[in-house]
Amino acid sequence: MNVASWWESLLYRSDQPLLFTQTFFWLFFAVVLIGYSLVYPRQRWRNAYLFVVSLFFYYKTSGLFVGLLLFSTLTDYWIGLAMAKTSATTVRKSWLALSIFLNVGVLVYFKYAYFFTDTFNALLGTEFSVYNHLAHWSNGFFGTSFRAEKILLPVGISFFTFQTMSYAIDVYRRQIEPVRNLTDFGFYVSFFPQLVAGPIVRASEFVPQLSRPYHLTRAAFGIAIFWILNGLIKKIFLADYLAVNFIDRVFAQPGSFSGFENLMALFGYSLQVYADFSGYTDIAIGVAALLGFTLPVNFNSPYKARNVGEFWKRWHISLSTWLKDYLYIPMGGNRHGSLFSWVMVGLIALFILLFDRSWTTAGIIASTLGGLWLLMRFLPGVRSHVHTNINLMLTMTIGGLWHGASWNMVIWGALNGMGLVVYKYAKRWGLLAGKETWLYRSAAILLTLTFITFTRTWFRGESLEMASLMLSRIAYAFRADLIPEVITGYNTVFAIMVTGYVIHWLPARWKSGLRVTFARAPLAAQAAAAAGAVLLVYQVLTAELQPFIYFIF
Repeated sequence: MNVASWWESLLYRSDQPLLFTQTFFWLFFAVVLIGYSLVYPRQRWRNAYLFVVSLFFYYKTSGLFVGLLLFSTLTDYWIGLAMAKTSATTVRKSWLALSIFLNVGVLVYFKYAYFFTDTFNALLGTEFSVYNHLAHWSNGFFGTSFRAEKILLPVGISFFTFQTMSYAIDVYRRQIEPVRNLTDFGFYVSFFPQLVAGPIVRASEFVPQLSRPYHLTRAAFGIAIFWILNGLIKKIFLADYLAVNFIDRVFAQPGSFSGFENLMALFGYSLQVYADFSGYTDIAIGVAALLGFTLPVNFNSPYKARNVGEFWKRWHISLSTWLKDYLYIPMGGNRHGSLFSWVMVGLIALFILLFDRSWTTAGIIASTLGGLWLLMRFLPGVRSHVHTNINLMLTMTIGGLWHGASWNMVIWGALNGMGLVVYKYAKRWGLLAGKETWLYRSAAILLTLTFITFTRTWFRGESLEMASLMLSRIAYAFRADLIPEVITGYNTVFAIMVTGYVIHWLPARWKSGLRVTFARAPLAAQAAAAAGAVLLVYQVLTAELQPFIYFIF
């Protein structure tokens, strides 16, 4: 490789993001480890070094949006210090409000500009278009050539904005002390293994690790390698193979497939999105561990959940707990409502009314809200139920919108909120009481998985029409007579799908035992296992690189 091609490989290319499944990433990581071996004994140098390589990683993944990452880092760093310098509640609240305004503003501008503009146009019949004022300003001020007619979505923006915002909130609540060193804080925000797809790391979990000396035992090394291999197998062998060979085809044209194929594509997608996202997390945990840092667990066998409530304690744990601690509880949680809660209810009612401008819709909304007010006014015991359910529904709906700027995601979040409400009352009324038999647990797990899979019709579907078409094919064009032919035609796909679910449902102690066995094995055995795993994943590696699903969030 000549100097020119070597230099070009270091520059950002939109068609070549730096992914864990690329050979270039592992070459990058090898170089990082070489440099790390020189600086790791000195904590300040170590953190500064990892901050710099993390910025390079994000540059290779998202180009000049690295400037946005630096903006988010610098603003919350200074806001944290400013809050620490005063004890005046009003001043501290003002600094916190600024942090929330900047983080949410950045997120709304880059992620939701099209969603809000399209919704506004649809509601009021206007023809506004999105214009990138930041690109226009940069072109005029710096002479750049950004496209002002389009706003691109920076990779990982939902993750690092939530991370810096939670830091400012925790400093305001005096739950943590602000980070005094800028490079330390920058390293916390930008740590490359988890930067673009999580998990969302709390400062209280990670900042104390910044001052700890590097320590990696032989067992910890083995566990880290296991997590990396486990994640690669999940991503390439399960997620990518199922997507390319079956799931993507069905979702692209659901009307061309039978209801059975649509149904299997939905269950396949549930496995795909889990293998893809948890696979990324596994690799991130392993890579971080090799560098001496611990990332939080983000998944705990979610498809073993026996109800919707348990599922959301096992799935995307860092986001679920974030929404609980920084949204649900501040809104009042299960105790009371808040002004924010009712403002959001009013806005949702207004949106519904504007979409369906009929007296019938207006009457339903008015009678529903009026009935709730009367019940809360004259039956105090109802008030807590209303507040709890409103807060829960709003939290899950906003959580859905966090995943994507579309009404499909809003519906997906709201459906999960409804599932949680139904579960809560079913549990309270004793409808879920049953003997802890194998049959009862299996039925509960299957029912929960089916509900979660049903909601993914909107999560994966590109439009409301596509989601409706897929469900209609399942309901009215199931074609049970074609099942043997479909299974035969996609025998490898279904075999891998069944294998994936069976492995997922294996007892946790079996998987833990496998990890420990691998960690204690001789290095030669570990190397042989690693070679076998790499050979396996590259046997099914698709010609076209498949990005991680959560990169778009």
